Amino acid sequence: MDSLTIGAFAKASRLSPKALRLYDELGLLTPARVDPLTGYRHYAPAQLERARLVAWLRRLGMPLARIREVCALDAPAAAREIRVYWARTEAAHGARRDLAAFLVDHLSRKDSAVNDANHPLELRCAALSDAGLVRPGNQDTAYAGERLLAVADGFGGEGAPAGAAAVDALKELDAGTAPGGLLDVLQDALDRADETVRGFADSGTTLTALLWSGERLALVHIGDSRAYLLREGGLFRITHDHTMVQSMVDEGRLTEAEAVSHPQRSLLVRALGSGTRPAGRLPDLRLHDPRPGDRYLLCTDGLSTVVPDEELHRVLASGAGPGEAVRALVALANAAGGPDNVSCVVADVHERATAA
Repeated sequence: MDSLTIGAFAKASRLSPKALRLYDELGLLTPARVDPLTGYRHYAPAQLERARLVAWLRRLGMPLARIREVCALDAPAAAREIRVYWARTEAAHGARRDLAAFLVDHLSRKDSAVNDANHPLELRCAALSDAGLVRPGNQDTAYAGERLLAVADGFGGEGAPAGAAAVDALKELDAGTAPGGLLDVLQDALDRADETVRGFADSGTTLTALLWSGERLALVHIGDSRAYLLREGGLFRITHDHTMVQSMVDEGRLTEAEAVSHPQRSLLVRALGSGTRPAGRLPDLRLHDPRPGDRYLLCTDGLSTVVPDEELHRVLASGAGPGEAVRALVALANAAGGPDNVSCVVADVHERATAA
């Protein structure tokens, strides 16, 4: 068979004639021959493999421009690009899934607002920051107020002021007088923090913070500090590191084991004040519904990179109060060599005692 008509080729490749005409116009799948009199497109049987690949990639939802790039690669390289694309797609789906879950929960809570009011909650918390055993100074900041919990890890020539300035810009939220929704209030304060940090030359900071409304917690996170939740005996990390290495893990280019010892594991792709923040590199903002008995941990990477999650879990689940817990966590980091500044905040959620 010398050639296939567009109809026969469409049937064999499972692409519609309309799609084939579009792919021809885009240079993605050019016919082997076009009849000069009729304008009919004819395709070689050898083009079926490429056409089927295009069809499969379209079913994955891959954009046409990306498909053109993939089709130009050899098989191993194309496989790697498809793996990277799908890892990013799954990450995007995960973010949308979390948003959908939040919206369902948020709308469902409207019917249970009266019940929530009958079970008021309160936070009991403690914060501690330590220089560690190697660094000459402490560029970390830790804060635990009535409504605000925060850790920041400054870096650059003026790293210590940058981290402290970011937390200071959020401290006014402890007063609880700003109008607006919880996330909106936190976003406004975060914008002020970012503007302040940009005033320090060649500096930036990570920031992980929780803002308490009395019923809910708003989380803001940028960089590689972390937030964990201990709930019903399980320890869950509720933030995602904004590092180059974590991006490579997300894309399937590195394994979790390889990431631990990667020489660039601390290279940030998002931070406050560090150059221009491009679209898509903004801080993470979301709401959490606490339960009585929950325990939250905020910490800088001086803790999370040297103390395994199993040890964090052991300390947090030990029954020690927040003050004792933060001291034990800092001691663990220093016992592991204290290579970096270390800061942490531990907050427990309790039902508020009511008068009889």
